[in-house]
Amino acid sequence: MYAIVEMAGQQFKVAKDQKVYVHRLQTEEGKKVTFDNVLLLDDGKNVTVGAPAIDGAAVEAKVIKHLKGDKVIVFHKKRRKGYKKKNGHRQSLTEIVIESIIAKGAKKAAPAKKEEKPAVKVESEKAAPAKTATKKAAPKATKADDLKRVEGIGPKIAETLIAAGISTFAELAKTKSEKISEIIADVRGNHVTDTWPAQAKLAAEGKWDELKKWQDELDGGKA
Repeated sequence: MYAIVEMAGQQFKVAKDQKVYVHRLQTEEGKKVTFDNVLLLDDGKNVTVGAPAIDGAAVEAKVIKHLKGDKVIVFHKKRRKGYKKKNGHRQSLTEIVIESIIAKGAKKAAPAKKEEKPAVKVESEKAAPAKTATKKAAPKATKADDLKRVEGIGPKIAETLIAAGISTFAELAKTKSEKISEIIADVRGNHVTDTWPAQAKLAAEGKWDELKKWQDELDGGKA
């Protein structure tokens, strides 16, 4: 006899005494757990298909241990963008063993009760003492700088940086070149951002002569 059942967001074909690895469960090790979302049952003679689940059917299992899966390397690269990113991931899993498959009579797990929030007493507007509303002055909007004055930044890149929240020389100077490369990854062209924060720092400090002298030695922002 076997069943197809949904466990922790995944569908598995299971039989008695089979070990299965599922996404991490909240059940403690050694405790039993019941899965009542059974989609198909086969007892060797008849096949029962749910619509979508079979009423009264369930799969009972025991939690053996919690563990982590094998490490998976995730590598992202964009051609001609100078963009590379490498991450590792290990999925949290739970090992369970199937103890029994119930075809009829299983009780559905009761849905978790929502916590009731205590009622908040609202006082009448007449009873509440009148308060003088004080208007807070709205913060002044920071005026955007002309980021195109940085060697290597064109109109499209400037627009992309501003959309990402980098609109002044000071903000650009505090942003790492790797982060800038990620922000402008979708802008066509081969952009070298290594000198942009340093250029922006000179611009923010008003050292235009020093910046102009340096830019004469650069080629598209590349030293």
